[in-house]
Amino acid sequence: MQKVSTSRTIITLLFMAMVSNIQAQEHRPSTLAGRSTVYAPNGIIATSHPLASGAGLSILNEGGNAVDAAVTAAIMLNLVEPHATGIGGDLFAVLWSVRDQKLIGLNASGRAGTKMTRKELIRRGYDTVPLDGAEPITVPGALSGWVALLEKHGTITLARAMEPTIQLAEQGFPVSPIVAGQWADNVHRIKDDPGASATFLMDGQRAPLSGEWFTNPDLARTLRLIAKEGPDVFYRGVLGTRIVNHIQKMGGFLTIEDFNTHSADWIEPISVPFRGYRLWELPPNGQGIAALEMLRILEDYDLKAMGHNSVTYLHHLIEAKKIAFADLARYVGDPDYMETAPRDLLSDSFIHSRRAQLNAATAAERQDPGEIVTGSDTIYLSAADSEGNMISLINSVYWEFGSGVVVPGTGFVLQNRGAGFTLEEGLANTLAPGKRPFHTIIPAFVTRTARDGSDEPWLSFGVMGGSMQPQGHVQVLLNLLIFDMDLQQAIDAPRFRHRDGFEVALESPLSDRVREALEAMGHIITPEDVTSVQDESEATSCRAIGLWQGRMTWRWFI
Repeated sequence: MQKVSTSRTIITLLFMAMVSNIQAQEHRPSTLAGRSTVYAPNGIIATSHPLASGAGLSILNEGGNAVDAAVTAAIMLNLVEPHATGIGGDLFAVLWSVRDQKLIGLNASGRAGTKMTRKELIRRGYDTVPLDGAEPITVPGALSGWVALLEKHGTITLARAMEPTIQLAEQGFPVSPIVAGQWADNVHRIKDDPGASATFLMDGQRAPLSGEWFTNPDLARTLRLIAKEGPDVFYRGVLGTRIVNHIQKMGGFLTIEDFNTHSADWIEPISVPFRGYRLWELPPNGQGIAALEMLRILEDYDLKAMGHNSVTYLHHLIEAKKIAFADLARYVGDPDYMETAPRDLLSDSFIHSRRAQLNAATAAERQDPGEIVTGSDTIYLSAADSEGNMISLINSVYWEFGSGVVVPGTGFVLQNRGAGFTLEEGLANTLAPGKRPFHTIIPAFVTRTARDGSDEPWLSFGVMGGSMQPQGHVQVLLNLLIFDMDLQQAIDAPRFRHRDGFEVALESPLSDRVREALEAMGHIITPEDVTSVQDESEATSCRAIGLWQGRMTWRWFI
């Protein structure tokens, strides 16, 4: 613990901020919490928890690179934020590789079991994929992502990356206040599962209190086993068999063959240009393309003349979001099942036709043609090293504590990502065996166009919170590129979150005048408590993490 504390002294990292700031032009401290952008000369890491950042920073101090630090931190978050992430979930990453001088994408999401069919779920009486229990569990891909990153772009072993978490899982740590609150809010999701209650509830009854000591010896044993025998023990060995047998006893659909055939895939990110920069997202099966479509729809408007967070500005962004998400629901899913290519959704002709649907004066009630579950409990992190490598990484178990299922003795919850499928027929995201479900988790990256026309790394960033993520990506980027905010201001500026139909949530610094004017246009402003820090899926709409590369300097903000 002393080592972590020392690392935190080297570079001041402040975390878990739920910022709700006043307008940038008003006199205020650099953030509501008095926090300013952090500069570091050699490397830096930003995560949602100081223990995870400390573990990653220690790796950087030892000579590891950004990928080493990011994977180490992601594994630590499995322990300290178990409701949000872990080895039982999925992972996506975007990496700027100095060696390759380009952006590289990684899709480490798992597939539906070969026995998971739409017909069987309907036979069981469902009209949507359930959220809880063994039925929505898909193959966990996070471990394969950690391994792929380290083997191709890291310098340390998986066993080394797991060491800090193993040690802390055995020794224990004090639970932080926000995590304790989120943990307590979700006791009902894990109380009835014997493995989950034994692992995550004190005396099997309650969540740990803020500051209360928590240990997870089962997780330590699981990680030790993987560190010793390698990832095959999970995907092809005794651990995987144990997981599959438990899931099948509970009525789930996974088989050991589903685990055997899983792999993480290296993929090419997709992008759109914007004012001399490029926003990069991963292609489907994620929702990143919605952020790109939003940006393209908005590019022809004079956003600066509208004024930051003016009624007109917010209305245009909200309506662009509705259009992009309608296309998301209709066309996007596992790319092997998509009839429309991502490039077609971003083409000039398609964007022109979609922009024409935006009514500048009136809110539209646009119902997505299909059902996509948009809740999410997720971690995002970013890291950079002295060589210039940068990584934008996101890891999630989907909903709070995922499926609510823990195989006894393993120490981690299994995701419920299958709930991201729809049972409506004929869509790219319609449930089918062996198919990757639609994903809400999306890491982002921005490059700047150099004088020679090449792309150079500029910003690694992300936003947590289900359907908020594309909306947040666009709002943060416009703050930077249109309104010339500094990094911390861009994060702190109040945001909207469009929900369904006419419903929009606004962060509290936005004035009553703005709210009343939006309501006059047809928007329904939902109560402000939708962004309560006690609700992770909403609170993360206020939060983002990123790294910006300036002249020989890394800047960190959250």
